[in-house]
Amino acid sequence: MSSATVKKIIPCNKNNLINMVLDIEKYPAFVPWCLKGTIKEKKISKDFIEITADLKVGKKFINETYSSLVLYSKKEDKITVTNIDGPLKYLKNEWFFKEINHKTQLDFFIDFELKNIFFNSIMKKYFNSGVNKMTDAFEQRALYLFK
Repeated sequence: MSSATVKKIIPCNKNNLINMVLDIEKYPAFVPWCLKGTIKEKKISKDFIEITADLKVGKKFINETYSSLVLYSKKEDKITVTNIDGPLKYLKNEWFFKEINHKTQLDFFIDFELKNIFFNSIMKKYFNSGVNKMTDAFEQRALYLFK
């Protein structure tokens, strides 16, 4: 499995950042390697927002779609993502948000493994740079939208 943790202070409102992360259908506009984001189902309750979504990731001719369950806990200001179907053998992704002096501390954690052993070995080589590109993309998007 490949795992990483990234911590950032992003100069925007916590709720704006959370809503941006939950806006999965906009990911292709700014997330590297994301070709399409589709929300299949969304349930909103007092304490949670639960989203079932598909992400198509890759390049033009080499791409895969995976389904995930996205659960936002309003009390904990935490988004948890787990895989449902697709090329991932395992996925655990957590986003923790904490507002500090009108900025947001973001703690991002990801742990996953691909089903395909060959692609998994390639992914491990580029994993850290890929995670950094992805978290940087979210930070840049937040700066563009909210600064």
